[in-house]
Amino acid sequence: MKQKVVIVTGAAKGIGREIALSYGKRHYKVVVVDIDREEGEAVTKKINANGGQAIYINTDVAVPEQIKELFQKIKENFGQLHILINNAGVSKWVSPYELSVDDWDEIININLRSVFLCSREAARMMKDGGGGSIVNISSTRALMSEPNSEAYAASKGGILALTHALAASLSIDNIKVNAISPGWIETGDYQELREIDHKQHFSARVGKPSDIANACLYITAEENDFITGANLVIDGGMTKKMIYEE
Repeated sequence: MKQKVVIVTGAAKGIGREIALSYGKRHYKVVVVDIDREEGEAVTKKINANGGQAIYINTDVAVPEQIKELFQKIKENFGQLHILINNAGVSKWVSPYELSVDDWDEIININLRSVFLCSREAARMMKDGGGGSIVNISSTRALMSEPNSEAYAASKGGILALTHALAASLSIDNIKVNAISPGWIETGDYQELREIDHKQHFSARVGKPSDIANACLYITAEENDFITGANLVIDGGMTKKMIYEE
């Protein structure tokens, strides 16, 4: 594993941060990608301080030219790539009557277009190296919704469709492509959650970033190469819960 290179986009905070740290602990070479330089460098420093190997590359995944530059830098630094975790994303809750075209485009470009562009550039490197694994972080909001989430839901639903399309197209090059759809993953103070927050889940608890990081490690492990085109829902059972108002 010491020779394996993994890219994590949106790695400065939350789920992405935990994913990057988890691969770092297992001696992968981690490329920390985020627009937030201060937090991104902090994650990189922590990985390196704990005996891992990581570099930070400041990138706005909404800008196609910066994505190309990102992968050129990876090629220059490592010469190879094995795993891509497409995690970067933004959300905005706005009534569909008020959602602007600019807001729509921003969410789609960051959440969905970047997944395609990063995957394409990663696949070019993986193909030359004999294969690899791509994981796209979607959401249970691709499957069910609350009001005023149209752009976010569309972007996450698009990720699921893109995932199985890429799995089909890239299979010839031994590249596996899967999605993970998190439910409620608490990235703030877990201790501030209420008992009712936990009990409404079949799992009897709210999710943690480590739940998603562990799933990424599982899906991208070499011995699990029979998994491709899949969407792994990690939500404590919430999308399977039948709810009636009383």
